[in-house]
Amino acid sequence: MPVNLPLAERLRPKTIDDYVGQRHIVGPGAILRRMIESGKIASFILWGPPGVGKTTLAKIIANTTDAPFYTLSAVHSGVKDVRDVLDRCKNDSRSMFTGHRPILFIDEIHRFNKSQQDSLLAAVETGTVTLIGATTENPSFEVIRPLLSRAQVYTLEPLSDSDLECLLERAITNDPVLSAHGVTVESTSALFRFAGGDARKLLNILDLLEQATMPDSPIVINDEIVTAGLQKNPMAYDKNGEMHYDIISAFIKSMRGSDPDAAVYWLARMIEGGEEPEFIGRRMLIFAAEDVGLANPNALLLANATFDIIHKIGWPEARIPLSECAIYLATSPKSNSAYMAIDSALGHVRSTGNQPVPLHLRNAPTKLMSDMGYGHDYKYPHSYPGNFIKQQYMPSGMGHPTFWNPGSNPAEERAAALQKQRWNPKNE
Repeated sequence: MPVNLPLAERLRPKTIDDYVGQRHIVGPGAILRRMIESGKIASFILWGPPGVGKTTLAKIIANTTDAPFYTLSAVHSGVKDVRDVLDRCKNDSRSMFTGHRPILFIDEIHRFNKSQQDSLLAAVETGTVTLIGATTENPSFEVIRPLLSRAQVYTLEPLSDSDLECLLERAITNDPVLSAHGVTVESTSALFRFAGGDARKLLNILDLLEQATMPDSPIVINDEIVTAGLQKNPMAYDKNGEMHYDIISAFIKSMRGSDPDAAVYWLARMIEGGEEPEFIGRRMLIFAAEDVGLANPNALLLANATFDIIHKIGWPEARIPLSECAIYLATSPKSNSAYMAIDSALGHVRSTGNQPVPLHLRNAPTKLMSDMGYGHDYKYPHSYPGNFIKQQYMPSGMGHPTFWNPGSNPAEERAAALQKQRWNPKNE
């Protein structure tokens, strides 16, 4: 193989035995290994982050199966390309001799729009092709439901440090360019951290180190050299993709679970990934009302102040008030009683319709309205002891359904006790 190819391409495995990682689907006895070894390939979609072996698995199948194998990249292909390749699959005479349906591999299948995905349906359903798709995005959101129902989804995980260690050893041993230099491995912590579970990234780093080394000099791998060579690790983060939603979910759940350290960690992941500070601020505003709520009403004030501040100062200083607010929200007492109350009331409104407002609660800005009874018998609470007087506030005939159930925290327990005292039937 030409040595001017990238290291990741030079070392791409050709057989399933050389494949590194994903033991849950390609390990001994696992479903994809059995499928590959038997040559009986069913339609499936590989979902996982970059550099974990999706395309490599497809190429291994292409190398080992007797079925005709076709490839499309969703980045460069349109509906016409899909139809053309499906016509070629349909008319491929090799299938008659091998007994295997043609296999169509589509890389980045999530980039196909609905009409492009629709064009695949009939061919998959009738068995014209076996579909293998690869995607970095959640298929639940990016692949149409009819296609999902015809293809099993297999999830690929980031490579473990032991997987990366295996790849490193293979590169040092098997690659002619690296072995010609000679490689000394002193430490791998930084190398594996910068790789972040991505095989391609690991091998690209080795490529960079090789290119930065004089021809007759050995390549030295240690934390200091790797860190100096790469300067900064761009965090894996897609502001419009799956990881965007996963990390904000982890951030919210960490605050809800009262873990300030985890909350700050996920906040740092978003900041390092280039997330917009307004997005983080909006989510904390919602959290303050939904999850802290009446247990600590000041949380909403602080979240609102934080949202205002980050508009004024921007990055990088905005990280400080965001961190302060995240820690405050995480350590605050929690209550979702306001959130539950409004949802319960909305459900009641939808089921009971537009009930009329009782006459005594209506304003009477005109004489006619006053003559009709608007506002009659309304009791002004401030005219009574304690600024409270019992009267009907719900629509007539509805009774008094309970929507607010106070949480178990001092603030709401005090409010609930006061309400119980006010509305006690004995206090007529």
